[in-house]
Order: sequence, then structure tokens, then C-alpha cells
Amino acid sequence: MTQKILVLPGDGIGPEITAQASRILAACQARGLDVEVDEGLVGGSAYDVHGEPLPAETLEKAKAARAILLGAVGGPQWDKLEDLAKRPEKGLLGLRKNLGLFGNLRPAITYPQLADASSLKPELVAGLDIMIVRELTGGIYFGQPRGIEVRNGERVGFNTYVYSESEIERIGRVAFEMAQKRGKKLCSVDKANVLEVTILWREVMERLAPEYPDVELSHMYVDNAAMQLVRAPKQFDVMVTGNMFGDILSDAAAMLTGSIGMLPSASLNESGQGMYEPCHGSAPDIAGKGIANPLATILSVAMMLRYSLDEPALAQRIEDAVGKVLDDGLRTADIASKGTRTVSTAEMGDAVLAAFEAL
Repeated sequence: MTQKILVLPGDGIGPEITAQASRILAACQARGLDVEVDEGLVGGSAYDVHGEPLPAETLEKAKAARAILLGAVGGPQWDKLEDLAKRPEKGLLGLRKNLGLFGNLRPAITYPQLADASSLKPELVAGLDIMIVRELTGGIYFGQPRGIEVRNGERVGFNTYVYSESEIERIGRVAFEMAQKRGKKLCSVDKANVLEVTILWREVMERLAPEYPDVELSHMYVDNAAMQLVRAPKQFDVMVTGNMFGDILSDAAAMLTGSIGMLPSASLNESGQGMYEPCHGSAPDIAGKGIANPLATILSVAMMLRYSLDEPALAQRIEDAVGKVLDDGLRTADIASKGTRTVSTAEMGDAVLAAFEAL
């Protein structure tokens, strides 16, 4: 049965990097991957055309797709929109909420060829392989009430941090199952010493633990977790946490690897439908210059094949192709170092495609 894939290039460097990832996806189709690929608008590019960051047409296409490949959203030209609901980022949040994409998987992997590119000592990050499981549709980003209002003669901003037991259990099971497939260690990150929400979070994780006797569960306060990621990151296997903490920690972990331009991500719902995107943003300062790193987006296609399309062999082929290109010393500007050859976005896409075809 033919499955649908929706490509949403978005803003900034999004169109450049998704163009290269789409070439790899087409190569998979040539090898029998039975998918139908469509495109749509989201973010600032959608606002410019439709006056909305998530047009109804895009949302309908997304609902019908088995998987979505997203480039990036946002840029300075939309930062001054007074209506927050019209901001490009609301398009991304709307997709997550409407599709129920509650489980965010963000790997932090240091390729051996790039250990010297990290800001930490190579011995601290060489061989690093962490999976951060972030709850994506709840927490303080979505909690109500929220807003800015006048109290006692001055403006006050407020947000509500809220999680239900069912939301915590759902993401907890994803994390425990992920740990079972990896190193069988799960660290749950919270702030249970001061936040009642995360007292409940910890209680639910403890309640789930006996169902996964092969997984070692530990707990860590978020401030300590941030410190430990910098001090001794290889102590972690799988980490699970809420929306806001996960947002912050996954970006910190990304930089341990040398470049956020190397890291893909997946956001899944209960049926396995997923949205796949690079961890980096729209990088408007380099948009159109042909120097953006497309590898995170290409690796997002690999995650799509593994988690939504049940094509692990094709996923591995893409990952092996990326490794071959790095072995050959090719680098975009963000990961370049002495002794390597700096290439453009398109040249990197050419090299990965050639390596993919040769495997």
C-alpha cells in the first residue's frame, strides 16, 4: 500500500536542506520504497501566502500523511507580528498538537570523525550516543490559563505548568521501550524538589518501572542534568523529561556533538505517524548562501524510514552513506576543521547520494 509523505520546506534554510533530503528520499523510491510525496506551506512562508502559519490545506495534507519531513520555520521578518497566533512557530506547534505528536526523539550522537569539532574534550564525547525523549504536547508551552494582564497597576505575564498522569505515563512508556532497545538505562529528569507537577512525574515513572524490570531507572533534577551533560555526558543512555526541560537539554546535548547541524529528530503519535526535522532552526543569516548543512535533514529521512515506514535497511543505508562522506573528509562550514574539505549544501547532497548509490 502506497503511503503518503508530506514535505514542508518552511523558512530560512529549510528549502535548501529539504531539497537535498528529498533527493535521498527519491533514491529510496527508486529502490522500491512505495510512497507518494507531496509538498505544502508552513510557518512564515505560509503566512505570506495565506495569512496563517498553518493553513487548513497543509493541516489536511499532514493528517493524511504517514510521515512529514519539515525543514525549519521562523525568521526576523515575522518577529514583529503583534498577533502571536500568526507567528511562524505557531504553525509548528499546531502540527504537533493537531496530530498528537507527543513523543519527541532527539538523538545526540558524536560521529567519531567529528569528535574534535565538539567544544568539549574529545575524550568526553567520543562515542557519545544519547537519546532524549521529550514530551511534546503538554507542559508549560500548552498549559492554560496563560497570558499578559494588568494587576495592581502593572502588567503581569503568566503561564501554567500542567501534566496529567496519562500524559506522563504515555511518554514514560515510549522512553522505557526505547531504553529496552538500547543500553537499558533510563534517567528521568524533573524538578521534584520544588515543582508539584514533577513530583507527580516522578511518581508515575516509579509506578511504570516494575513493568520494565530489565531497565534501570534513575532520577535527576534538571539543573544537575544540565551540569552532568557537560561534565560526563556518556553516563546517559536514554533521558526522558517534560516539554520545557527537554527543549533546553536536547539543545545542550546537541552541541556536545560538534554541530546541531548534524542531528535529526522525530516526533511521533500513538499510531506511529511522525514528523521528522533537523534539530537546528531556520538560520536566516545563512539562508540562500548554499552553505547550510543538510546532513541533519538527510538523517531525519533515515529516522522516518526506521520509525514510521518500517524500512530499517534503507535507514541504515542512509546513515552508512553519511558516515562514508565524513570518512572522506567532506564538511560543510559548520563542521569544517583542519585537513577537511569544505563543500556547499548541494555538494554535500551530491556526495551523500553518490555514497548511498554505491553501497
